[in-house]
Amino acid sequence: MATTVSMGSLFTNPSYNMGFNTSALASHMLPHTTDTYWNAFGEISKQNIQLNYFERLWAAWYAFMGNDVLATGIMSFVMHEVVYFGRSLPWMIIDRIPAFNKYKIQNQKIPSAKEQWDCAKLVLISHFTVELPQIWFFHPMAQYVGMSTSVPFPSIWSMAYQIAIFFVLEDTWHYWMHRALHWGPLYKNIHKIHHQYSAPFGLAAEYASPIEVMILGLGTVFSPLLYCAITKDMHILTMYIWIMLRLFQAIDAHSGYEFPWSLHHFLPFWAGADHHDVHHEKFIGNYSSSFRWWDLALDTENSPEAMKRRREQRLAKARKAQ
Repeated sequence: MATTVSMGSLFTNPSYNMGFNTSALASHMLPHTTDTYWNAFGEISKQNIQLNYFERLWAAWYAFMGNDVLATGIMSFVMHEVVYFGRSLPWMIIDRIPAFNKYKIQNQKIPSAKEQWDCAKLVLISHFTVELPQIWFFHPMAQYVGMSTSVPFPSIWSMAYQIAIFFVLEDTWHYWMHRALHWGPLYKNIHKIHHQYSAPFGLAAEYASPIEVMILGLGTVFSPLLYCAITKDMHILTMYIWIMLRLFQAIDAHSGYEFPWSLHHFLPFWAGADHHDVHHEKFIGNYSSSFRWWDLALDTENSPEAMKRRREQRLAKARKAQ
């Protein structure tokens, strides 16, 4: 029988740890064990008790699909849609609750149901026509740089420090590309659509032209790919967690709400909604995505404190010139 050899060797063999060989599970299983996902899960669970529940769920998915490109593509796209609209939904509900209006930064501009629906339609079109093809081609790129899909999963610590690096890299890319998109012709032909809403709301985080989605998305996708190409030490699960956190950050930054418990009160260098909302209202400054340091270092911070500082500097310069 083909399955008398434990599939555990597929998880411990180093040749599987750094490559996309998870679909090899299917070829080591009896044909009848892969006719449903849960049969694949049961077979893997019996022969790999050292794996935790989520690792068995993961391995069973790749074994059941038998095609890594399909397995990764479907999982990536579904994850993106569930996280994006799932995280946007609470902000849509909050917009309809008057008690939260006092926390709305531009509280005279509450998005209507029609605005929310029109935004959702364009975002969905963008997801299926622009992001879906990119997600489909992600697996070959990840395979090329040596990103792993194998189990067991990496440690929480290794994923945490890698994601911290991705936040820094993406923020740098986002600052410079976003600032470039505010240059006349690029703003008029590409970025202007994202500024349709001067008072942003969560669902509008990815309301943008296809070109902008690709330009700014490069920082999110290629930061992990570059890291993996250099280190040869990254799991695709880390990529998924990074994408989820980046989506949370982008949606929350567009939420338009400033709470006493907002993250920037505890991490002063964090950008957040108060930082990005001003960008949409004033159409200039505050170009960073996650952190404030690029805006502070290059004097593009748009805040009452920054404007006061610039006024004082101009006055001081004028007094010296007299």
